[in-house]
Amino acid sequence: MDTEINHMVKRTVVSTKAVEQGKYFPLSVLNHCMENNNIKVVYYYQTSQERVVGEITKKLRETLSEMLSYFPIVTGRLIREDGRGYWKIKCNDAGVRMVEAIAKGSVEGWLTNVDRKKELNLVYCDDMIQKSYYWSTFSVQVTEFEEGGLAIGLSCTHLLADPISVTNFIKAWAEISLIGKMIDPPMFNPLPYIRLGNKNSNHQYSMELINHYKSLIEKSIPFKKDMYNTVSLCFSDQMVQACISMAQTTSLSSSIVTPFEALAGLFWVSLSKIKGLRNGLVDMSICVDVRKVLGLDHGFFGSCMIYNKVHAKGIVGENKIPEAAKTIGDVVAKMDHEGIMDLIEWFENNDINFSALMNGNDMICASLEGVNPYLAEFEEGFKPIHVSHYIEPVLGEGQVLILPAPPREGPLSRVVMVTLEKEEAIKLCEDNLISQFSPTILMKY
Repeated sequence: MDTEINHMVKRTVVSTKAVEQGKYFPLSVLNHCMENNNIKVVYYYQTSQERVVGEITKKLRETLSEMLSYFPIVTGRLIREDGRGYWKIKCNDAGVRMVEAIAKGSVEGWLTNVDRKKELNLVYCDDMIQKSYYWSTFSVQVTEFEEGGLAIGLSCTHLLADPISVTNFIKAWAEISLIGKMIDPPMFNPLPYIRLGNKNSNHQYSMELINHYKSLIEKSIPFKKDMYNTVSLCFSDQMVQACISMAQTTSLSSSIVTPFEALAGLFWVSLSKIKGLRNGLVDMSICVDVRKVLGLDHGFFGSCMIYNKVHAKGIVGENKIPEAAKTIGDVVAKMDHEGIMDLIEWFENNDINFSALMNGNDMICASLEGVNPYLAEFEEGFKPIHVSHYIEPVLGEGQVLILPAPPREGPLSRVVMVTLEKEEAIKLCEDNLISQFSPTILMKY
C-alpha cells in the first residue's frame, strides 16, 4: 500500500430501489471471452481546497446508491448456469464495494509524479474468491486529496463490462450527482440473434476471426505479475494531424486514415524497432468496439470488443508507417457484421474453453475511440482533468491503448497508454520516431 494514501473505510453500497425478485441476466459469449480479464480506470478532478475532506465522498456515496438502482447487473452476483456451466448474474441487490480514502498533497502534485504502481493504488480490486456468490464484480474507490482534488478509481471484471460500458457507468453516476437523472440509461439487450431459424447448410463461415480466436484458445500464455511499466503520452490535435499526414499516402489508399490507424501504425513501427526487429514488425493484434457494426446502441452494457490479428507480411523499407496504418485499417474494415456473427455463432455452437486469455501473446493495440470520459461532470464546473485506463492482465509483447485526450487538447487529440517491460518503456521515452511529434509525457516508469 502506498504510504501517501490512507484507506479510511471499506463498505458495501446497495441500490435505493429493490430489484424484481427472481431476476437473472445471462452473459453473452463475448462476455465469456473476457472472463479472465479486468478493467481499471482512474478519473482525476480538481476541487476547491476549502472543501472539508470527506464532504464530497459522502455525496458520491449517496448518489452511487441511487444510480445503482438502474444497474441491477452490477449489484448482483455471479452464479453458474446449469448445463454448459456458463456464468449468469443473479440480481439480488448485494451491492458494490466502496473504499473511501485520503491522500496527502494535491491532485496536481500527484499527477506530476505518478507512475503505474502509484496510480493503481487509487483502484481497489478484490480477486474473485472461491465462493463467487459473495464477490462484488464492481469496486469503487474515492480518494480525496488533503490539499484539494479527487480521484475516482473503478475496477470490474471484463466478464461483465468493457471500457465503453465502464465509461457509461461512471457518466451515469455523474449525471445523477449533477442533475438528479440519467440522460442515457443503460441498455441490457442481448446480442443479435444467431441464424438458428434459417440455418443454411451451405453457409460458408468467414474464418478469419474464428481462426484467430481458435489460436488464442489453443495457446496457454503465462502471466508474469509486476513485469510491466506504463508510459502515458498525450498527442495534441496538431500532433495527430501530423501523424495522419505521415501515414496518409495516395499511392496506397484513397481512404482517409483515422487517428487510431495513424497512431497504431506509428507505435507498431516504433515498438518493433525498440524490440530489436530491423526488417519486419512485431506480431500485433488489434482490439475494437463492434457495437456500431452489430447495430447495437452505444449504451449497450456488456463486453462488445473483438480482437483480430494484423499481419505484417510485406511491410518493408525505411518508411513503414503508411503501410502499417493501411494494414491496420484493412483489418478493421474486415471486422464486419457477417464475420462477427459467424464468430458469435461458432462460440454458441461449440464447447469453448473460456479459461484462455483472449489478449494473447501479441502486442495488443486497442482502440478506445468510443470512450469519452470527460463528460463525467459530478459537480458543475468540475470535469475530469485526466483519465487513465487499464485492461489487465498485460501479456507477451505488451499493450497499447489509444483513447481521446482532454477536450482542451483539440478534437483529434489522443492519449496513448503503452505498457511494456521496463527496459522497453525507457527506450520508448527516448525513441526518435515518437519524440519528433513532441508528445507530453503524462506518466512513465
